[in-house]
Amino acid sequence: MTDTLTPAAALASDTEDVARLLDHEGCRVRDERLDPWAADVDAPMLRQVYRDMFLSRRLDAEGVALQRQGHLGLWAPAQGQEAVQVGTAWACHDDDFLFPSYREIGIEVVRGVQPKDFVMVWHGAQHASWNPFDVHVANPQIIIGAQSLHAVGYAMGIQRDGGDQVAVAYFGDGATSQGDVNEAMIFAASYGVPVVFVCSNNQWAISEPVQLQSRTPISHRAPGFGIPSLRVDGNDVLACIAAMRWAADHARSGRGPTYLEAVTYRVGPHTTSDDPTRYRDADEVAHWKARDPLARVESYLRSLGAFDDAFAQALTADAERFTAAMRSAVVGAEAPEPLRVFDQVYAEPHSGLDEQRARFAVYLDGFSGGGAR
Repeated sequence: MTDTLTPAAALASDTEDVARLLDHEGCRVRDERLDPWAADVDAPMLRQVYRDMFLSRRLDAEGVALQRQGHLGLWAPAQGQEAVQVGTAWACHDDDFLFPSYREIGIEVVRGVQPKDFVMVWHGAQHASWNPFDVHVANPQIIIGAQSLHAVGYAMGIQRDGGDQVAVAYFGDGATSQGDVNEAMIFAASYGVPVVFVCSNNQWAISEPVQLQSRTPISHRAPGFGIPSLRVDGNDVLACIAAMRWAADHARSGRGPTYLEAVTYRVGPHTTSDDPTRYRDADEVAHWKARDPLARVESYLRSLGAFDDAFAQALTADAERFTAAMRSAVVGAEAPEPLRVFDQVYAEPHSGLDEQRARFAVYLDGFSGGGAR
């Protein structure tokens, strides 16, 4: 079995069987499936897309730093996955509703989520990050794969209301082994609802390589549910835009769900509590860093004469302002009163929650007046 579980060699060939529009060096290539869906993507649009990718990476690095400094309880790094997140979000309509896992910070950047909203939940100061209906993005789901069911339920509502929106479920390769994802695909196919499933195959489900849980490409699973799929280079933002436009158009036009497998890589740890050096070798990481999604689109923009020092400096200044606001929000945050953890859990009063609140209050009282050591 070792030949199927040696990632560096396997992944080198694995990434060739994908649809792409920019090669590893950032040169434009043709793909008959994707070309029609990227025909109007010009340099000004790609500069904006690159801005969101750049901001996502800087925001991510700041989140890791804040966690290491003790301001956040946890952070789920997204370095290396900017193209699939930003590209697919750019391809959606403003009123399409996106259902992320805890790693899709790129789609939240595209949708205009504010700096403080990226950190206050990880700081433990509040239950949720933003009002989902302000940005048409659900609050990130921690339970692996659960958001796929939420997306399908929302899509069923769209269908019954006669709307033209789509719902988009984001999850990783590890989540495809969860029952929730498979059950969501069954419901989506059975009812023909307007939902797009986006699997970010970043090669590792924590410490488990994708070759162990999927002996064939993950995109091959969807047709078994009656859902058309496409396997795309997840480090090619232009291909991700085009693929998502195809998928969303299919769903939006009443033809039912679609599925994208975006082949990418998680450069950092699964979360800041993880040590990836225990299960990945340096050669594998170097192999994927050479396919960096930001470097690829930067190279393409430079070839178009659309990337210069002034643009780079403006990006850096924007990112510094954004990350400074993140840091200010979390460093200056007051610790919430402990019993507030029970507030806003349910819309209506709940006797079980009242009992839990009372027990926790007694527990807290034990730390006052010398009752606890």
